[in-house]
Amino acid sequence: MSAGAGQTADARSRGVRKERRGVVVSDAMDKTVVVRVDVLKPHPKYKKTMRRSIRLHAHDQENTSKVGDVVRLVETRPLSKTKRWRVAEIVEVAK
Repeated sequence: MSAGAGQTADARSRGVRKERRGVVVSDAMDKTVVVRVDVLKPHPKYKKTMRRSIRLHAHDQENTSKVGDVVRLVETRPLSKTKRWRVAEIVEVAK
């Protein structure tokens, strides 16, 4: 069985897309949300795990994401000056 069994030629040539999971912090723009993604990485010298966060702009086609929702982001082609991600699914709805 080949390594690409079950995948189309387009998916293989495109490569693996990065995925991130984060919390929506702003939905004020049309079809765009700002998502905070927490990254855990060790300190270079002391090796203690530090929590760093980055804010990513993501495309939300249906404007369904609201502030506080946990969403899964998938890397995509550049959609604007700042948007390189799109919302794949809403993992958890805000209470």
